[in-house]
Amino acid sequence: MGKNKLAKFAEMETFPHVFQFPFARLQQEDFPLKGEWSKSFFKNDNPIVVELGCGKGEYAVGLARRFPHKNFIGMDVKGARIWTGAKESYEEGLDNVAFIRGEIEMLESFFGSDEIDEIWITFPDPQMKKTSKRLTSTRFLNKYMSVLKPEGIIHLKTDSPFLYIYTKALVELNQLPIQVITEDLYASGKADEILEIKTYYERQWLDRGLTIKYIRFAPIHNDELVEPDIEIEPDSYRSFSRSRRVQ
Repeated sequence: MGKNKLAKFAEMETFPHVFQFPFARLQQEDFPLKGEWSKSFFKNDNPIVVELGCGKGEYAVGLARRFPHKNFIGMDVKGARIWTGAKESYEEGLDNVAFIRGEIEMLESFFGSDEIDEIWITFPDPQMKKTSKRLTSTRFLNKYMSVLKPEGIIHLKTDSPFLYIYTKALVELNQLPIQVITEDLYASGKADEILEIKTYYERQWLDRGLTIKYIRFAPIHNDELVEPDIEIEPDSYRSFSRSRRVQ
């Protein structure tokens, strides 16, 4: 691990709104704020919104600025990425945003039942080879439903045609109520002050002329979800590994 990353991890240890709990640490101790975020950390009853795979935290921080009467938590396994949003929000004195460095697979270790109001999934790896790793798969939706309130909602914002088609098919197959859906967000007229926040990856895709897709839907608790049995053409502009783009 490079010295720069180690320095960022060390600095984040000094931030009161950053919690570094990778899998190994969770094996040794329980996360202290599970089910207690409102009471023990934010100290209010405002809605809690979680951004999964938050990267540099653009959405978590951007939303926290716009909506002081909501609480926001960015979650990512990459601490060096989180550092950017964590430092920015710390220096601005934002008291309605926090960050978790931990695996999304362990979501239920960080949040209690009915603790979250909204989940944002912003530009995740589409995982075209492995269904179970897709952040909108039935595996993950079941995890989300265990921590979302009954009226909770999920947002997906993606550049990937593959992930958009897959998620749309899954949502429709399971008859999950769709609130907003578009294949081209910025041409649809639906990009309000929330959706106009752009992440690092989003700016890259827009610069390459790609369209941004968006789905907002409500999961239905206590229903058995099933995967869609459809063939989807892989994204043409990158390989199956998100880190290796196809020119």
